[in-house]
Amino acid sequence: MKADSNEQALLKGLANNDSRAIETIYKDNFNTIQAFIVNNNGSYDDARDIFQEAMIALYEKAQSESFVLTCQIKTYVYSICRRLWLKRLQQLGKYTNQVDSLEETIPVEEDLDNHEKRNAAFAIMDRAMNSLGEPCKSLLEGYYLKKLGMQELADEFGYTNADNAKNQKYKCLMRLKKLFFAQYNIGE
Repeated sequence: MKADSNEQALLKGLANNDSRAIETIYKDNFNTIQAFIVNNNGSYDDARDIFQEAMIALYEKAQSESFVLTCQIKTYVYSICRRLWLKRLQQLGKYTNQVDSLEETIPVEEDLDNHEKRNAAFAIMDRAMNSLGEPCKSLLEGYYLKKLGMQELADEFGYTNADNAKNQKYKCLMRLKKLFFAQYNIGE
């Protein structure tokens, strides 16, 4: 069973950062999530955090060409939020049942696991970038984030030509890769 065309349009809007689609999903779902979390040892801020994580997970899925929503968006979002909240309660020692034995939810474990792994990798990359030092950090940010060309980088960083900037970028990238995998492999 595929979700109806309105739900598909909302997902497409979410994938394209359409503020109306995001607002609609928020309006249609947040109050339910807030009530669930507040009624289960949580606060309004907890509800906002959990809902935001669920929206990010849904956004990442909506961006995937292969993702097919087989239920309503509210069911999917509720399942993600419920699992995230119960997992957090379990970590805080306020919930003793196994999260894996939940009923009345759709299976989103794999989606959440992938989302959590990606978040962990981003955190490691952020630490690696911060420990990289200058000028490497600025050089890589200039190339990958600001989308500057090699000649622009050469001018900005005082290299004699674009080829020297390219060589330096490569060396910086190798240092970053080494830092990243050193932290990634020890499970930090």
